[in-house]
Amino acid sequence: MSDGLTKLALMHDSEDMIGLTRSFVNDIRTGFSMLNNGLIPWLDEVSKQPWKGVLCLGMGGSAAGGDFLSSLCDMYGRIPVRVTRGYELPNWWNEHWLIIATSYSGNTEETVTAVREAIELRATIIVISSGGELAGLAEMNDKAHLITVPAGQPPRTAFGHLFSRQLGLFEYMGFLPAQIDEEALNRLQSFNEEADIISNPDGSIPSLALSLAEGPIAAIGPIEMGPVLIRFKNQANENASRFVRIGEIPEMNHNEVVAWGGVGDDSDPYAEQQNLLLFTWDYMSAKVQHRFDWFVAHCPTKTVWRVHGEGNTLVEAYLHHCLTMDWLTIALALVHGKDPSSIDPIISLKQYLQSIET
Repeated sequence: MSDGLTKLALMHDSEDMIGLTRSFVNDIRTGFSMLNNGLIPWLDEVSKQPWKGVLCLGMGGSAAGGDFLSSLCDMYGRIPVRVTRGYELPNWWNEHWLIIATSYSGNTEETVTAVREAIELRATIIVISSGGELAGLAEMNDKAHLITVPAGQPPRTAFGHLFSRQLGLFEYMGFLPAQIDEEALNRLQSFNEEADIISNPDGSIPSLALSLAEGPIAAIGPIEMGPVLIRFKNQANENASRFVRIGEIPEMNHNEVVAWGGVGDDSDPYAEQQNLLLFTWDYMSAKVQHRFDWFVAHCPTKTVWRVHGEGNTLVEAYLHHCLTMDWLTIALALVHGKDPSSIDPIISLKQYLQSIET
């Protein structure tokens, strides 16, 4: 594939998804720097309030960071984090819960609607956005505050910008202890260069993309990898136009494992055709590892790959996985002859919704 991927990228990568993925780690550094250099004057006042929890609002790639924060706070944090994808705040919300509304464009219909409701309820809101209507709402309301990100790229490539500001915010406010250091970022940068499908077209990621080109894709991981599984599914949907079914261990051991079969006569008719990816990291619990071992031994499919998140912390493993899935889904798009930035059905749906509202 030495020349093939380069030619395919020149033909199909219309918005330079490859270049934007190359800048992922620098995007993380920039976001942390913004939070750590005292550039946000209102942050100390908001941090002093006795928050009971954080409600993250967002859709698609802009909601992904909330999933990661929720999982991190479950393991290491001092407050709960909930994620809402939709038009309305949950009924249980009260003013003791800080709201973080994330929309890369600032014009995500569901998030804007929920923020308008939150403003009416006099919520304290932190908006993370490149501009749009959400930025305007933040500027016009005394209890809404704006953290900006650079504009001008597909939202799902802006995860480094968005998540670094979210994570930096949580560390600054004391919701989470420090999660990542410069050594970890240097390791991630080295891996990003190694994973580059153009610089390293004969590497493991292009090879995996070719293997996934035909047949259904399934992804399974431990519960703490839930945000990784969701983001991988979404990236595969958008970048490569591929379905991905996901499951978490141990939960899937109580239901989905029957459909996989491997013991007795029970199994889905298409179980053997699945291309199965196992998302892991170094610090999975021993009990969960035993469940993985049993599942792999009894899984009927012969196409199983372990996708391992390297790193000394869960955050580093998360970001390692993010880089893997971004490069993998871009490569898979190119293998299919698809522009990884193309999202025509989403654009068509938005146009339809606008037409029935006017």
